[in-house]
Amino acid sequence: MWQSSSEEDLEKDCPLTDSKQTARSTEMPPVGKDGKIIAAKRGLLERLCAGEVIIGDGGFVVALEKRGYVKAGPWTPEATVEHPEAVRELHREFLRAGSTVMQTFTFYASDDKLENRGNYVEKKFSGQKVNEAACDIAREVANEGDALVAGGVSQTPSYLSCKSETDVKAIFRKQLDVFIKKNVDFMLAEYFEHVEEAEWAVQVLKESGKPVGATMCIGPEGDLTGVSAGDCAVKLVKAGADLVGVNCHFDPTTCLKTMKLMKEGLEAANLKAHLIVQPLAFHTPDCNKQGFIDLPEFPFALEPRILTRWEVHKYARDAYNMGIRYIGGCCGFEPYHIRAITEELAAERGFLSKASEKHDAWGGGLAMHTKPWVRARAQRAYWENLVPASGRPYSASLSKPDSWGVTRGDKDLIQQKEMTTENQLKEMFDKQKNVAGMIV
Repeated sequence: MWQSSSEEDLEKDCPLTDSKQTARSTEMPPVGKDGKIIAAKRGLLERLCAGEVIIGDGGFVVALEKRGYVKAGPWTPEATVEHPEAVRELHREFLRAGSTVMQTFTFYASDDKLENRGNYVEKKFSGQKVNEAACDIAREVANEGDALVAGGVSQTPSYLSCKSETDVKAIFRKQLDVFIKKNVDFMLAEYFEHVEEAEWAVQVLKESGKPVGATMCIGPEGDLTGVSAGDCAVKLVKAGADLVGVNCHFDPTTCLKTMKLMKEGLEAANLKAHLIVQPLAFHTPDCNKQGFIDLPEFPFALEPRILTRWEVHKYARDAYNMGIRYIGGCCGFEPYHIRAITEELAAERGFLSKASEKHDAWGGGLAMHTKPWVRARAQRAYWENLVPASGRPYSASLSKPDSWGVTRGDKDLIQQKEMTTENQLKEMFDKQKNVAGMIV
């Protein structure tokens, strides 16, 4: 087994979801306190069982799409080979902001996704090369701090196309082979809409002997086949996950509602697991069961929905009070959002991130501003109570999400290697008119 005997002993008596842990101090701790000598020798479960708050990173595909390194649509991570410097720099920014996990940029890096609908990546580079490059970059940056490296897999076109359990697990296993070769610190199965596929992913990742986390992109209604959020958590733990939770598709408020249901499900089943949450940095109160991908604004007009750093403060505190000790972000989360998490939980963690050297608590730096009305904003009460205006006089506050009701088994979800044809697009455009009532 990969775990040391000391880590196994820690697991047995670990207070997995102790929400009563209090801050060590009400004063802001120093910036950049060096915990590398101790922390770097400990694995994920050791850290969690010792009461450490694990800070995840943010959203790579959305951030790198905006920077010009990822194509919206396939959302695949060939930038690890084509533009490694861009991936490396984003990792570094998250590390500086306080992330204690460098998640490999292997989202949608399964072979079947890299060749889906005309994608050239598998043929030009190979999935193995993309995954290996992602691991090398993540490890390089993790070694610059006290961060762990997480090898990540996500849902597959093969599952949506109703391929067999054997076929889908073979897809995961090819990525796992790379993670084992590169000796990542733990595994993460993330972004699953169907708990069955997430269970298969966990079962494969457990073959590594390393800790495994599992997060689903579901809301309080459960997965797309109707399995409740609580039952999803139970199934994932029984499959072997050491930590469970949600990521993506929904905002912090919705994700924490789902986490509450997951926690209750585990308690009712008398099961224990660490909890992990990594929501969107977009407000999604109007989303339906399938999340933000159903919003008309997805993916190119989501900016009006972005969380402020102060809203992230609230999210971090609410998550911590719920007993969640792995707190991060997904799509839309930029380094300044992660910095907000570390600043909110600075007393509990005992130090601030390096990025806080240029960011005084609750806008304190504004006291140096030349304008008096701006200096007056250098206080917590101002930013906590602010309700930001949109600046869009005719913009509706909420959207009507697309509700196609399409999930695994529907003919529209059967994937193909060939590019989407003009006729197929026309069918989708016509359906958009009929289902959503939009003019296209």
